[in-house]
Amino acid sequence: MIRKSVPKLYPVEEAVRAQKALRAAAGLGPEMFPVQAFVGMISDEIDSLRQAGKTDDQIAALVTRNSAIQISGEEITQNYASAKQRHQNRG
Repeated sequence: MIRKSVPKLYPVEEAVRAQKALRAAAGLGPEMFPVQAFVGMISDEIDSLRQAGKTDDQIAALVTRNSAIQISGEEITQNYASAKQRHQNRG
């Protein structure tokens, strides 16, 4: 019987914690992302929140309240990556 291996999965918080430690050990500053890349990273969450009835202004307010990232609803609208665009980028 052949057993299918289960891929290892890690929460984003742990991945960021590990990256932060590695960058510090290498003498590098924090990795910085332009607004387009950041909104692309959170586009899955934007989809879910939009389906739940949230506006881009409300989503921007959530980001701003829960992080040091200052973003507007307009920036989310302008830089949102559709599911098709996101899957093209994943190869």
